[in-house]
Amino acid sequence: MKRLICVFLLLILLSCPALAQPQRVVSLLGSFAEAWALAGGELVGVTEDAVSERGMALDAGVQIIGTTKAPNLELILALEPDLVLYSTEIAGQVELSPVLEELGIPVRGYHVATYLDYMAMMEELCGLTGRPDLLEGQQETVQQPIESLMEAAQQCPAYGVHTALLLRAYSTGVKAKSADNLAGAMLQDMGLLNIAGDADALLENLTLEAILQADPDYVFIVTMGESQEKALDALEQSLTGNPAWQGLSAVQGDRVVVLDRTLFHLKPNARWAQAYQFLYDLLYAQDEG
Repeated sequence: MKRLICVFLLLILLSCPALAQPQRVVSLLGSFAEAWALAGGELVGVTEDAVSERGMALDAGVQIIGTTKAPNLELILALEPDLVLYSTEIAGQVELSPVLEELGIPVRGYHVATYLDYMAMMEELCGLTGRPDLLEGQQETVQQPIESLMEAAQQCPAYGVHTALLLRAYSTGVKAKSADNLAGAMLQDMGLLNIAGDADALLENLTLEAILQADPDYVFIVTMGESQEKALDALEQSLTGNPAWQGLSAVQGDRVVVLDRTLFHLKPNARWAQAYQFLYDLLYAQDEG
């Protein structure tokens, strides 16, 4: 009986091969490529946003294998990767992952919308690279400072009092966003009450009338696309150029803030704590002392 159990366990182990210290890694998202490098890993292939958005200086031999929405399978296979990192938020990557698995290529998919998501990913990546020391470094420079800032914010009189509207501006329009995205989650962590709740009509039908009625204390703007100028121009045409916009408390109190997209739209990785520090300084630094 014991022998049968041992054979059974052996079969299970053989059917679930371990992924030990991959050496030829392809990332289908620039932020994950950066995270893999922060975990001490080396890359053989990345999508173009690793350079255009993250500004990564690629080692000689690292190939660009397409865009985040359309990674090139042929280019990926030519690199003979032993691990492919992909985003579970991007349809083209999700569709590609089972194809890679069928070809015997290990994949790891991640969804990173909060600093805790990031830390969970880094724990796994540092486990794969065998670098627990780098994980400890991320805990010391990312997680611990953020949680200290959140704790300090909770001691301030203004915590949980102020309302906010988060707008995501495109060159073709603008949308209200709730706490289900990176910037929204950070605003919530720092005690702001988003007027566009998860089931709020503002998310589907953003109107100036509704914004005026809610009259948020703060308006935060995150731009998307290659041109921030075009995104802000579109926002002006649809909302901020209307004379009624000037009647908002946030406008009159100079509390309309265009957020740094590298911190509040692109996944900030090692810079998560900088984003929280910015919000703390903006909202609560005057309460210190």
